[in-house]
Amino acid sequence: MIFSTRRFVMAATLFIAATSPVFAQAPANPTIVLVHGAWVNGSGWRPVYERLVKDGYHVVIAEHPLTSFNDDTTAVKRTLALQSGPVVLVGHSYGGAIITNVGNDPKVKALVYIAAHALDEGETEVANGKKYPNVAGPDVRKTADGFLYLEPSKYPADFAADLDPATARFEADAQELTAASVFASPATHPAWKDKPSWYMVAGGDKIINPDLERMYAKRAHSTTVEVPGASHSVYQSHPVEVADLIEKAAVAVAATP
Repeated sequence: MIFSTRRFVMAATLFIAATSPVFAQAPANPTIVLVHGAWVNGSGWRPVYERLVKDGYHVVIAEHPLTSFNDDTTAVKRTLALQSGPVVLVGHSYGGAIITNVGNDPKVKALVYIAAHALDEGETEVANGKKYPNVAGPDVRKTADGFLYLEPSKYPADFAADLDPATARFEADAQELTAASVFASPATHPAWKDKPSWYMVAGGDKIINPDLERMYAKRAHSTTVEVPGASHSVYQSHPVEVADLIEKAAVAVAATP
């Protein structure tokens, strides 16, 4: 009888401990999915990836082919479908247009734009680029079959001015040619109208006009930080600041019931 009473007391104590706010398990971190932009691939995310993983996050790089907007969004949706639980979706450059579309998935709880396009419905990157011209426009070349690339000799200064010269030259020669059509694809309903967003402005960006980035951030009511003088490769040159911004979004998602 004494033994049974002790077992009852122990079970009751464990139940109280498990349900008490003091002992309750902290909410799980969301998965972070990183989406690259034009003329690059997912490997550029490595400095950010390593910092996020070190801080305990599950991070996935969503590779996509840069062959059409439909192909690219389909590829990212395929990666997203493999994840369980809430997701923070992060896009750099043209990757912002992708996450603005894919972010409508119910798994996605927050969007993070890193020097990225946050289009409104019906907008295109081409049209917005005419309203806010960039510096690198004259250095863009087109292949006979409709793919764009940056003149390799201009790539370091235009895209990656704050990376070390050897890395910038390698990326110039390894750039992923991108279908011109992706920049003229009109946006559908933007996820940032329904979900919270964070935005990093690269103050020295020559690929996307920093004023266009500021407009995107203000319009979306994003939590915004700016890195003065940073190039379009801000996600590589300032991985600490980028990872910190992503983690702020992740903390907000984890704290949301």
